[in-house]
Amino acid sequence: MKKVKFTFPTDLIKEPLIYLLSQKFKLITNIRRADVRPDVGWVVLEIEGTDEEIELGLDWIGSQGVRVDPVGGDIIEG
Repeated sequence: MKKVKFTFPTDLIKEPLIYLLSQKFKLITNIRRADVRPDVGWVVLEIEGTDEEIELGLDWIGSQGVRVDPVGGDIIEG
């Protein structure tokens, strides 16, 4: 499992990219925290799958224009 933060620019906020990520790759996504506004949105996710599928999925979503950052620590309490 990997914890990541996706930051979506304005033009991608309404796109179903997290859904597509789970459909294109053998991944389970679990949204832990999110804030979506008209001009920017971010989501903290837990992603489960093989290391290879996770890396392929993160490379793909990054190529779509989403910023991907690792998350450490307890994202529920933090």
